[in-house]
Amino acid sequence: MAAHLQAVARAARSLGTLVAISYLAFGYLASGTWYLVPVSAQPAPRRVVSLVPNVTEMIFAIGAGDRLVGVSSFDAYPPDVNRIARVGGLLDPDLERIFALRPALAVIYGSQQDLRRQLERAGIATYAYRHGGVADVPRTMRELGVRLGVRESAERAAASLESGLHAVRARVAGRPRPRVMLVFGREKGALRSIYASGGRGFLHDLVEIAGGDDVFADIDRESVQATVELVLGRSPEVIVEIHGGEVLSEAAAAREAQVWSALAGLPAVRRQRVHVLSGQELVTAGPRLVRAAERLARAIHPEAHGR
Repeated sequence: MAAHLQAVARAARSLGTLVAISYLAFGYLASGTWYLVPVSAQPAPRRVVSLVPNVTEMIFAIGAGDRLVGVSSFDAYPPDVNRIARVGGLLDPDLERIFALRPALAVIYGSQQDLRRQLERAGIATYAYRHGGVADVPRTMRELGVRLGVRESAERAAASLESGLHAVRARVAGRPRPRVMLVFGREKGALRSIYASGGRGFLHDLVEIAGGDDVFADIDRESVQATVELVLGRSPEVIVEIHGGEVLSEAAAAREAQVWSALAGLPAVRRQRVHVLSGQELVTAGPRLVRAAERLARAIHPEAHGR
């Protein structure tokens, strides 16, 4: 037996590292052959439910979209999600439907503590997602890669995302950084109920990557409800208003931009630097962040993009 163990140890070294052997146990076949068993490895889940649309996009991006058997009511991208069963959302998860789909893993929001307890009591593992900054997106993709057993493809996808963001940052590097207000909510046709990016979160990070200085960078929140008086006080040089839930025509975008003309004293209005952009990728902290950063960079630094 000692000879067998020595042979096994030599085989383990040939795999790469002695550390690896601490994660292995010995098995013994009826034929008399010893073999190694990765005791810490859990089978990669083959059936996954995701209640978080941006994590759904990440799962597709890392090459594990075929594992999804259920997605949220709000998933819209990639188009393949339209072939997958719907299981509710943040506020109305359909627990009965989820159980019926027999997932081995459920992706949920970190705030869904009751749901997490119910799923785990039923023997369903969970991955709890919490919103964060841009850097949290490739980190989450890598974590999912380990969890789903697609580590290499996840690493490629995460590295590609990081490389794309670096390219956007490099293109506007060294240029004057205008004071930017990124608006993601407002009453249609009026300057009421204005919500803008604060100094935390992926929207704030995108402004910084695209070569602007967030006018609310000093407010340590993801969103700021901005009164007209506050907007005037912050005096943005560029306003970028994003509409994530709808695709605006050019005429509709122009009409929404015109609403800001009521604040004619703002530098952004005087210099005609109010931009209205629409598209789901602008509000989704997922693999399409590079496209979102590129669009913001074109609005903030048109001179760097041939305009």
